[in-house]
Amino acid sequence: MQLPSDISFWQALRFWFKLGCISFGGPAGQIAIMHQELVEKRRWISEGRFLHALNYCMLLPGPEAQQLATYLGWLMHRTLGGIVAGLLFILPSLVLLVLLSWVYLVYGEHPWLAGIFYGIKPAIAAIVLHAAWRIGGRVMKHPLLWAIATAAFVAIFALKLPFPLIVVSAAIIGFIGSKLVPAAFSGSAHTSAQKSYGPALIDDNTPTPPHALFRWSRFSLVFCCGVLLWALPMAALTLSLGWQHQLTQMSWFFTKAALLTFGGAYAVLPYVYQGAVEKFSWLTPGQMMDGLALGETTPGPLIMVVVFVAFVGAYIDASFGPELRLVAGITAALLVTWFTFLPSFLFILAGGPLVESSQGNLKLTGPLTAISAAVVGVIVNLALFFAGHILWPQGFAEGLWQGVDLWALVIAVLAGLLLFKLKFDVMRVIAVAAVFGVVIKVIS
Repeated sequence: MQLPSDISFWQALRFWFKLGCISFGGPAGQIAIMHQELVEKRRWISEGRFLHALNYCMLLPGPEAQQLATYLGWLMHRTLGGIVAGLLFILPSLVLLVLLSWVYLVYGEHPWLAGIFYGIKPAIAAIVLHAAWRIGGRVMKHPLLWAIATAAFVAIFALKLPFPLIVVSAAIIGFIGSKLVPAAFSGSAHTSAQKSYGPALIDDNTPTPPHALFRWSRFSLVFCCGVLLWALPMAALTLSLGWQHQLTQMSWFFTKAALLTFGGAYAVLPYVYQGAVEKFSWLTPGQMMDGLALGETTPGPLIMVVVFVAFVGAYIDASFGPELRLVAGITAALLVTWFTFLPSFLFILAGGPLVESSQGNLKLTGPLTAISAAVVGVIVNLALFFAGHILWPQGFAEGLWQGVDLWALVIAVLAGLLLFKLKFDVMRVIAVAAVFGVVIKVIS
């Protein structure tokens, strides 16, 4: 294949839009699509530069695949390229989830839709458990990491400690542990042997483009712009609606969530659940699981489930009055998307030049590895929580076996077999579970 002579902005724009529409399968699948298209087929960027950018995104809170798209777009076409790449990665998912959230609220009791959700929810418990297994297989290489995962599970399951405290504690342990036992905390980043796919337009030895060179003046400007883009809408919400208004609290809550998504969306879901369901009562546990089901079936990062949380919460609460429920839902979805993803753009546009000058010398793998280990314990707790609410919908008052939903148990076990034994991808598992759910509702 002939090496491209240049990458036009519009050519890149078409690719980023296509990626946003087909980016199913979670971060692993999304990163694989980018690697296949940009490194292997189009040769816009070399394997080394791709992994270098990915390693940086792995160290950041937020959705790593979306941040990687932003980084590569910025590297190729400056700030505008990064913003376009990052926005197009989430735009199709945003539109779909707003539409599906409205359908869910208005037509959710329809037998077919009820059957689909009945089948998907038990599969979600298996999917979350499988996510813990996948992350654990990549991270848990030392007994100390198992100890951290166990402690994190006990902390959130038994002690009900807040997720941010668990993340900070794990990071401190990882930082100290990387000094005392470096072998235990060195396995988190993508450091696999690089494979050559031939010369690339942005190759390993290609000089850093002028816009990607680090300058304190540019860093300060980007950082200040990012702070203003957060502070101005937050101030407008506070002054016009009040600090305690639902939309203001959603904006503040998801700003904090955006800074805690180390380890991917599954890691921050317990924090979102603690806030959205337990603290603020924006939606019920069942609705939270339905939202996760919708998030799994749409393209884009799974953290986009926050769109469902915001839409449903504002729609039900009728933040702007009963006659403007839809407007309230859409407004909440847009606000939450803004405050959730703004930090990701800031991390890339401000920090990218530092990474380009670092030549792979990133030193934060110790805290990241410890956080990833803690995330395994937190996700196991999430899986058990979902399983408990789905398989025992009336609680345990009737006993362990008397109160169990046997059909839901069958679907959960089937989903587990498809994931763990037959290696089905998530979309196929959800499709099978949805069919089972509809059939069960029809015959029951």
